[in-house]
Amino acid sequence: MSEPRLERRIGLGGALLLSFNGAVGAAIFALPATLAADFGSFSPWLFPLIALGAMLVIWPFSRSVAAFDQSGGPATYARVFGRFAGFELGWIYYVARAAAFAANANVLIAYLGRWMPAIGEGLLRAAAIAAVCAGLAAANIVGVKRALRLLAGLTLLKALPLIIAAGAALLLFAPIPAPSAPPPLSQFEAGALLVFYAFVGFENLVVPAGETKRPGTTLPRAIMLSILATTTLYFLVQLAFVTTFPAGGADAEAPLVDLGRKLAGPTGAVILTLTAIASLFGNLHGIMTAVPRVTSAMGERGDLPRWFAAVSPRFETPANSIAFLALLTAALAISGGFVWLAVVSTLARMFVYAVTIAALPRAPGRSRLTPLHWVSGALGIAVCSWAAAQADARAWATLAALAAAGMLLYAIAAALRVRKG
Repeated sequence: MSEPRLERRIGLGGALLLSFNGAVGAAIFALPATLAADFGSFSPWLFPLIALGAMLVIWPFSRSVAAFDQSGGPATYARVFGRFAGFELGWIYYVARAAAFAANANVLIAYLGRWMPAIGEGLLRAAAIAAVCAGLAAANIVGVKRALRLLAGLTLLKALPLIIAAGAALLLFAPIPAPSAPPPLSQFEAGALLVFYAFVGFENLVVPAGETKRPGTTLPRAIMLSILATTTLYFLVQLAFVTTFPAGGADAEAPLVDLGRKLAGPTGAVILTLTAIASLFGNLHGIMTAVPRVTSAMGERGDLPRWFAAVSPRFETPANSIAFLALLTAALAISGGFVWLAVVSTLARMFVYAVTIAALPRAPGRSRLTPLHWVSGALGIAVCSWAAAQADARAWATLAALAAAGMLLYAIAAALRVRKG
């Protein structure tokens, strides 16, 4: 009897859901008040500006991923530079997504704490985070089709109320304020890494490429559609926020709850609290669906202990890798807050994007490269280097420690390979 394996069941719709939910998570609910305080009425325009800059990375990135049809995402792309490079980049990406999950889990608990203040601190906070991680792990272990159906429902629950609320605020509290003067370059750079966090996560869809139908065309299309939808949604919500609160005064931890209250009193606050919860669950669920495929792929190749590659014979999902991610994210979420974890996550992904772009010339499925591809790739790597330079020493130290932990797992796997002959 053959061992269970992962089948190609994800189409364009599923890939788009994974990408959109990877990008749209906590930032849209956590950043509006902070950005409005720092950048005023110019803050909505940060999103299309950063999106344009991000396209310098996203376009060559999508070109690279189209050349690979195996699961594992960055763990697959960097193998063109050698086995250890493939492992280390895959592990760094894994750390980035785990940190993003943990950051967004903290925001989820903050929103839940609006109704149940006791879970916002101490042992109850830790228990609530553990319950979220365990519940999402269980939902993903029972099958990818069920997981994507749940993700589709959560996407509708988070996007539709936000669009309605933004439209209502722009109509009720008009006129829309004119953009203020652009910030000085030093101030813009200081906030750029955090604003960029609003877009990272679009690559969520590339990890299960081996379970995606026609990945060479499906993945690039889904990435571009996701970035367009994400930019539009962030811009409208931020514009509605600065229109509604031109002088500030909203709760910095849950600003969109105050937007809902301003629109429709306590009912509006409840609706946008539920929207935030649905959005955050959608983001976390998308990460839990895609990211375990990284460690599963590395376990299959022998770069991690074979335990990570185990596929559930009943549900045909990488059950062990899903459970491991749940444990790691719970530990990170309990130990850190949103902003710090967001910066660590974004810093790690700058390495992932840069190396993925650099892998294209060596990709097995590449077509002939034109001068435009070389120029766009160089620009993308330069943008990644600039963004990484904005991170502080604590973020670099944390990333280095987590990378070292991955190297320990790699050494254990190598020792097991030697023992087996």
